[in-house]
Amino acid sequence: MKITEIRSFPVWVGHRNQLVVKVETDEGIYGWGESGLSRRELAVAGAIKHYREFLIGQDPMRIGGLWQEMYRSQYFEGGRVLTAAISAIDIALHDIAGKALGVPVYQLLGGKQRDYVPCFATTGAASAEQLIENANLLIDNGWHVIRTGMARSERNTDPRIFEPRESIALTATWLTQLREAIGPEPVLGIDYHHRLNVAETASFCQRMPSGTLDFLEEPIRDETPEAYEALRQMVDVPFAIGEELSSKWAFLPYLERGITNFARIDVCNVGGLTEAMKVASLAEAHYIDLMPHNPLGPICTAATVHLAAAVPNFAWLEVRVSPTEQGVHYDSDLFPVQLQLEGDRFPVPEGPGLGVEFNEELAAQQTFKFSPERFLWRRDGSLTNA
Repeated sequence: MKITEIRSFPVWVGHRNQLVVKVETDEGIYGWGESGLSRRELAVAGAIKHYREFLIGQDPMRIGGLWQEMYRSQYFEGGRVLTAAISAIDIALHDIAGKALGVPVYQLLGGKQRDYVPCFATTGAASAEQLIENANLLIDNGWHVIRTGMARSERNTDPRIFEPRESIALTATWLTQLREAIGPEPVLGIDYHHRLNVAETASFCQRMPSGTLDFLEEPIRDETPEAYEALRQMVDVPFAIGEELSSKWAFLPYLERGITNFARIDVCNVGGLTEAMKVASLAEAHYIDLMPHNPLGPICTAATVHLAAAVPNFAWLEVRVSPTEQGVHYDSDLFPVQLQLEGDRFPVPEGPGLGVEFNEELAAQQTFKFSPERFLWRRDGSLTNA
């Protein structure tokens, strides 16, 4: 079997693009992959064109070797654009191998270790009362792991403005009230989307009683592990870090030095299933569970479910289809076959490959449109992290 074509489909789903990749073979077996580098789809598609030039004619079953060729074929290895392109191709190659052998992708990764993949829900609100109401709605519907977003002050009426100190003061108050309302059993966390600095994060955590949060996701940027290391000494909340990390080498200091407590690996950015399995092994050696980031396309969701099925150290998968979610869509016309959530979990699929199909004819009718850039500003006119 030989690779005969690699095609990219940047398609608009819901409120943003998804970059779907198809790898075709001379035996009629094809595989679907997805890149998770949102808002830079054309850059990733360009990298895929470079890889296409030497991948056509190669054996798609030689997945590990092709990964090495893609990663090491240029002098400047790595980087999020290249690893996102490698991820999409690598996932598609696993889909091909599963279909060719008639087995689910997780069988290629060592076999199934669980029957279902637990997920967490995300919610937010305009007031503490509404936040408590939303959390109770989730709990009543069987969700036991809940992630919230940050609160926004009533005086902040411009969505383009973000003032960290105002946010942490209000968010800490709401989360303290939320924990008191729902009790100690539900898992509760928050994503600060790297919008704080070290001092702001420490102040935020110190404003809440110990035990309020079970995890704090991405409070600061990830470029400097030493910054997280300093922060680790100042707070006692478990960290969930990793959605911006694009290789096992990037994950290494966070795992080896005890900086993170949940590995927020993104299969569609880290280098696909080949690299994700290596990160999972490193995390297992340090008693750290995976808590994957999900760019929310059905292909990445399916790939992550197969990863979760095959590793021992797994916590929860991110999904955005809970009763409190708004504005996140899974297009059934573009993805007529996809994994289906049952309550707060995905049953581990039994069919060959990933278990996802994509309507490329419908996708070909779309014209690419750019996602709006996500700029956030302080009141003094300076830029802050989006």
